[in-house]
Amino acid sequence: MTEAPPPNAADDDAMRLKIRRLEERHADLDHAVSAMEAQPFCDRLALHRLKKEKLALKDEITLLYDQLFPDIIA
Repeated sequence: MTEAPPPNAADDDAMRLKIRRLEERHADLDHAVSAMEAQPFCDRLALHRLKKEKLALKDEITLLYDQLFPDIIA
């Protein structure tokens, strides 16, 4: 069996930076969704697309976070 090479500090820093950027984008989308929902008449399709993108970002953030901090049961 071939094992993955151990992560190094540069990889961790790059992953943390990517997570931070994705979290910022997620927060921006959250604000956009809130603003759209506050309007009496909003484009429901656009709102749905924003929510879908926000969910995809959350999934990607979770995946990266799990790679960075694996849940190892000893």
